[in-house]
Amino acid sequence: MWQELIVGMIVAACVLHACTKYLPAAWRRQIVHALSRRGFNQDKLARLFKTQSSCGDGCGSCGSCETPAKAGADADAPRDTGTTRRVIQLHVQR
Repeated sequence: MWQELIVGMIVAACVLHACTKYLPAAWRRQIVHALSRRGFNQDKLARLFKTQSSCGDGCGSCGSCETPAKAGADADAPRDTGTTRRVIQLHVQR
């Protein structure tokens, strides 16, 4: 009896680990969304499943709710988004 419970807990932990690591990001976001609708903490689930919290709750983590920058002298200057683009060069061999 105890052995079956312990094995069941180990299998459940392995399934949880596999879901948090190997599922596609879209599926993990859907899981986080579904569990957060049922009362679980969305921020903790997002950290566990390595996703971002969704904008549906108005948390402000994505920045889409912010007001746009004022038009003026800064409008022509390129914005620094904090990310750099990497170019993958392809060398075609024929």
